[in-house]
Amino acid sequence: MSPRIIRLSPADNVVIAVDVIDTGADVAGVKAAARVPKGHKMATTPIAKGEPVLKFGQIIGFASSDIAPGQWVHEQNVEMHAFARDYRFAEDAHNEVVLPVEQQATFEGFRRANGKVGTRNYVAILTSVNCSASVARFMAQEIERSGILRDYPNIDGVIPLVHGGGCALDVKGEGYETLKRTQWGYAGNPNVAGVVMVGLGCEGFQIARWKDAYGIQESDTFRSMTIQETGGTKKTVLAGVEALKAMLPIANQAKRETVPASELMLALQCGGSDGYSGITANPSLGAAVDILVRHGGTAILSETPEIYGAEHLLTRRAATREIGEKLVDMIHWWEDYTSRNKMEMNNNPSPGNKAGGLTTILEKSLGAAAKGGTTTLQGVYHYAEPVTAKGFVFMDTPGYDPVSATGQVAGGANVLAFTTGRGSAYGCKPTPSIKLATNNDTYRRMTDDMDINCGDVLDGISIAEKGQEIFDKVLRVASGEHSKSEALGYGDAEFVPWQIGATM
Repeated sequence: MSPRIIRLSPADNVVIAVDVIDTGADVAGVKAAARVPKGHKMATTPIAKGEPVLKFGQIIGFASSDIAPGQWVHEQNVEMHAFARDYRFAEDAHNEVVLPVEQQATFEGFRRANGKVGTRNYVAILTSVNCSASVARFMAQEIERSGILRDYPNIDGVIPLVHGGGCALDVKGEGYETLKRTQWGYAGNPNVAGVVMVGLGCEGFQIARWKDAYGIQESDTFRSMTIQETGGTKKTVLAGVEALKAMLPIANQAKRETVPASELMLALQCGGSDGYSGITANPSLGAAVDILVRHGGTAILSETPEIYGAEHLLTRRAATREIGEKLVDMIHWWEDYTSRNKMEMNNNPSPGNKAGGLTTILEKSLGAAAKGGTTTLQGVYHYAEPVTAKGFVFMDTPGYDPVSATGQVAGGANVLAFTTGRGSAYGCKPTPSIKLATNNDTYRRMTDDMDINCGDVLDGISIAEKGQEIFDKVLRVASGEHSKSEALGYGDAEFVPWQIGATM
């Protein structure tokens, strides 16, 4: 049998290998000049040096040498350089049709006093600085060892959310403000019922200043302390454990109730991407996003370096010109950010992405943007900024998955969907993470980590069917069903706030 291929647009001058294309195989009317691995690209027409390579009907790079039909198209003959994008604004925006609340899908969630709805019920230990990270972990370990959580069945756990920063930073700078927003976002995430905040005492990120900024008061569900003021490690651990024990009965009072899908805020992530990501899992997740938006919910697309080269497609979907221009301003910030750090935007994709068939960041971005579906872009947010709009929105984050997801959770995400081609090992307490494999091989090889196989899209399952399957899974996980990453115990180590600026 001839190897299977996919041509994504009639304008494309490459096809994607679903199966390995061996040298000499007749494919798409040409004879393969070299072996083309799964997920990689083969030229179907001559591409002269300097001419664009087209996939998705869009430019993914430029030929660095003449490419003949049948040749494997990858790093050895493709390069990336700047080219003009047509930033048309709001021309594809439209008023979304949202189902009446009585017709919306439902899930079983935790309704909070402020009206928000959680999908999990955690008590969190936050740290102001890396110097208090061990104490936070010691507190959680003592709670776990005591067995007291068995008495509180409505609580999903006590989690230490520690990080590597909090000091040696400009306390009036962008990095401080980012960390401040992130910590507040986690403290207020609807999946968190109570917080103990622990610091060292002399760090740059002062707890008292943070509390003043947000009007935070000590209460039955919020306590703070520092190691220096409390009297050292042992006394602080003891004080923290007592504070946690006092919170547990209060947090346990929360009970799941039926709520509409409009209360869902879904974070969209992709990691370990491959040549299938933009063909199977990402557009399938995009179809699920379209369903969620129709049911009144919110979906957050992020990873700004991974929409680079596709942002002009998003500006067309912006609800207003202002929203579209805000996104373009963020792209320009990233161009400057990478330049002053002596990097380039095409440093992404990673080696694993390239082994999976992705050649340039433009190609990766066009596939990654598909996670956002087709609806109107209703808002653009800075990292860890509270997301207030309903529908499809964008948040500025790095492409590094743990850092990006941390910003989304801080923004209010109460559930997360994560597509992966190479296979990613990731979880995200307090927000459950659902893994979507882009291909059959990864799903079978890492079945203990993958929740849904999107590889069967290559075998004939429609994007619409797969999108509905994903949406239904999101509802079940939001209602308490454990995702694979939760069952494996992932999530304690994946709180990674974005560190911007110099460490001094």
